[in-house]
Amino acid sequence: MTIIPPDPDLNALRVELVRLRGERGWTIDQLAERSNLARRTLIDLEHGRSTGTVTTWHALAHAFDVPIERFLTALCEGHPIPGTPQP
Repeated sequence: MTIIPPDPDLNALRVELVRLRGERGWTIDQLAERSNLARRTLIDLEHGRSTGTVTTWHALAHAFDVPIERFLTALCEGHPIPGTPQP
């Protein structure tokens, strides 16, 4: 039996990035400096024009000092997370 996973919620990933940056009061330029990512990359992520790479999200997790799971969990917003008991 093939199990087809639901589509990831890429908008929730973008929203989490915007939320974390807003909580810290950082500008795009400050986040670019802290993450060593290009300003354009961050703008594209925040506006949903790019989904980034694992390396990008890894850099952001370190910049925000949060586990990368903080971002990856957002991908499952609105649908059951694999491996969790369902009611």
